[in-house]
Amino acid sequence: RVALIWEGEPPGEVRRITYGELHSDVNKFANVLKGLGVRRGDRVAIYLPMVPEVAVAMLACARIGAVHTVVFGGFSAESLRDRINDAGAKVLITADGGYRRGAVVPLKINADDALTATPGIEHVVVLRRTGQTVTIKSGRDLWWSELMAKAAPECPPEAMDAEDPLYILYTSGTTGKPKGILHTTGGYLTHVYATTKWVFDLKDSDVFWCTADVGWVTGHSYVVYGPLALGVTEVMYEGAPDHPGKDRFWALCAKHGVTVFYTAPTAIRAFMKWGTELPAKHDLSKLRLLGSVGEPINPEAWMWYQEHIGGRRCPIVDTWWQTETGGIMITPLPGVTATKPGSTTIPFPGIEAVLLDGEGNEVKVGGGYLAIPKPWPGMLRTIWGDDERYRQVYWTRWKNTYFPGDGAKRDDDGYFWILGRVDDVLNVAGHRIGTMEVESALVDHSAVAEAAVVGRAHDLKGQALAAFVTLKEGRQASDALREELKQ
Repeated sequence: RVALIWEGEPPGEVRRITYGELHSDVNKFANVLKGLGVRRGDRVAIYLPMVPEVAVAMLACARIGAVHTVVFGGFSAESLRDRINDAGAKVLITADGGYRRGAVVPLKINADDALTATPGIEHVVVLRRTGQTVTIKSGRDLWWSELMAKAAPECPPEAMDAEDPLYILYTSGTTGKPKGILHTTGGYLTHVYATTKWVFDLKDSDVFWCTADVGWVTGHSYVVYGPLALGVTEVMYEGAPDHPGKDRFWALCAKHGVTVFYTAPTAIRAFMKWGTELPAKHDLSKLRLLGSVGEPINPEAWMWYQEHIGGRRCPIVDTWWQTETGGIMITPLPGVTATKPGSTTIPFPGIEAVLLDGEGNEVKVGGGYLAIPKPWPGMLRTIWGDDERYRQVYWTRWKNTYFPGDGAKRDDDGYFWILGRVDDVLNVAGHRIGTMEVESALVDHSAVAEAAVVGRAHDLKGQALAAFVTLKEGRQASDALREELKQ
């Protein structure tokens, strides 16, 4: 059975990887890691584009009991450095580069910049993706292909306890330092297996496509762990939705026979803006279920999605969850839950969610703070290396109740409508970005004395960043400096 149908951003690059081939590669790379001195409990940083090797690296870590921390390929050298150091990673897995909108993303150059201040890294494994010339440091940097060619084909899996760490994934906080969210083996896998199976109603004949990057939790849960644990065939795409044309997603759906499609409201609003003639050019008749993730979806986008992508026949599962929850928490079940455009409806079976007012009293109908009063399998276990921050951020607002930082309202039918963040974290295109982290990056610039970052409304992304910057004495504002600060 095919596990991954991978398509690169450059048109014509397609790889079909079976479960047998994936298993073989995972075994080999697990042996590569062991040969580099990685042992149970060690941390491994992964900084790769959306290629099958990112799943191989993650699963190889899991196989030997190592803890992976994936860093989104769009993050800067500084962000990579901070995450490597906080996790205490001893090996970095990266690539020469990746592709985004026809341009090469210089991953190895960024990694080299980060590694000037990461004393814990002993080895760097480099995947050759773009073929560009990169610097290889003798004694530290090793080519993926050469290591795999020499690796033994079998690696017995490490026996793990259900509460042993599986991965660390960093998410933005209200202070400048990102939070290393720790997920463990048994509960997390149980949660993503069950939600992948029941929320998306997946069958052996399905082709599933979650468009998220593996650098975010949606990619962890619904590109790597959930679908592969379930044994389904899925699509993985490397690049942007508008390259080389704005119908790339629909061309992929038609080409690979996608039946279940999961994407973000920001993307849906972009599709709306680009026009109905683009999806109409492609045969989307195999689609039978649509999903939405990452941010609240406005009713207009919901209706457009159902009509022009789902042909008015596909149920939509509008899902609420976050990095900390591990998997989907509030969602309709297809064929079971009556839906309302813009509502995430009701909690997944086994999940309890409530609305509380500022005093901690439950709000049955109306607006309030979303809260989770009882444990669930995929819940975060701590913030890596900072148990006290974990307690302060999530558990002090109300006793023994998890506070996710979102506001919501509940209607007369008990349906939840997510309103968005109620703290200093912004949701930009479905990605959580802390204002303090952006401000810290801005004031690191030699021209900047002070910076304040706020959110502003954005038609496509829901929210966008707006930065107010005071320059140091003697520095002049210019368009060139403005562009430099944006970068």
